[in-house]
Amino acid sequence: MSGQDAALMATYARQPVAFDRGAGVWLWDTHGERYLDALSGIAVCGLGHAHPEVARAIAEQAATLVHTSNLYQVPLQARLAERLTALSGMQQAFFCNSGAEANEAAIKIARKYGHARGVAVPTVVVADGSFHGRTLATLSATGSRKVQAGFEPLVQGFTRVPYDDLDALRRVAEHQRDVVAVLLEPVQGEGGIRLPSADYLAGVRALCDQHDWLLMLDEIQTGMARSGRWFAFQHTGIRPDVMTLAKGLGNGVPIGACLAGGKAADVLQAGNHGSTFGGNPLACRAALTTLDIIERDGLAQRAAQLGAYLLQALRERLAACPGVVEVRGLGLLIGIELDRPCAALVRQALEKHLLINVTAERVVRLLPPLVMSDDEAELLLDTLCPLIVEFCAEN
Repeated sequence: MSGQDAALMATYARQPVAFDRGAGVWLWDTHGERYLDALSGIAVCGLGHAHPEVARAIAEQAATLVHTSNLYQVPLQARLAERLTALSGMQQAFFCNSGAEANEAAIKIARKYGHARGVAVPTVVVADGSFHGRTLATLSATGSRKVQAGFEPLVQGFTRVPYDDLDALRRVAEHQRDVVAVLLEPVQGEGGIRLPSADYLAGVRALCDQHDWLLMLDEIQTGMARSGRWFAFQHTGIRPDVMTLAKGLGNGVPIGACLAGGKAADVLQAGNHGSTFGGNPLACRAALTTLDIIERDGLAQRAAQLGAYLLQALRERLAACPGVVEVRGLGLLIGIELDRPCAALVRQALEKHLLINVTAERVVRLLPPLVMSDDEAELLLDTLCPLIVEFCAEN
């Protein structure tokens, strides 16, 4: 640990590199070496790094007005809410600073909704393998003992079921009378890019309607065109009552959103929730500009097309590799599952100037920028596939 790092809490196992410049899918380290970013800051920089229009918008807004607080009207916030609700079919938006905060707002909506129905201890059903954040409530909702360990007592009010298992959810409905909501990821990100069965979300929607539960979807990693649609739920023909966003919403400027519609609309009233920084002019200007570019440049369609190509190419190039269990994905959410732990691939790829991630111990996760070109995609394939083949042969 360097002298500078010694002043930081040791909450991250950082890679031995620091970046000081970016452009599109590329990052340059402090020694001037260039790296292909196939992670986008963990699904954040969908437009790539240092997008000139986003940079201009941020600079203009910073020179005009950064913050006033939510004691006053914030016109840019109202505009952003109008855009997001129009794109999603939702009705209202609450703005905060992160995905965890957006999920906290969703959990509070569920609890207040339950209390209004006379449920004394409202319970939210969550899934094994999920990840919803690191605050105490979202940590408790997360389906990973690894990230929960050491932070007990956890927040009560959550019931866990296997992901992609409608029968398990039906059993909860039969035996628990205090359930008020179901909180799920349309595609589990930290859980290893796990896609549910084609009819799963529709089945969950039907159960929620039958039992008067809220369907709450965590689209923090899947949203903002990454899945090939604006939001991953739009692949399924259903609509949630609550949806949470963050990551790609501001292309690197911290902003989160909790959207509500239907029976979840109007649950939160003045004084029920708040955020000092949430939805300030700077963050909303960045998000509005990001939306403009995604829409103008057809980046949802680009994510669908490029994602389909990468999936096919990865399957073909890794078909003969005995250690590869499955290549799966939706849009530019791609997972390569191996039959063994493969965290070492992150460092090996870094040495080849490629940024990737390993999650759920055995899944190489790719979340490239939506603006990645065909040539850059080929470079990604040419670099990563031989690394995986070599890794499987030697480990």
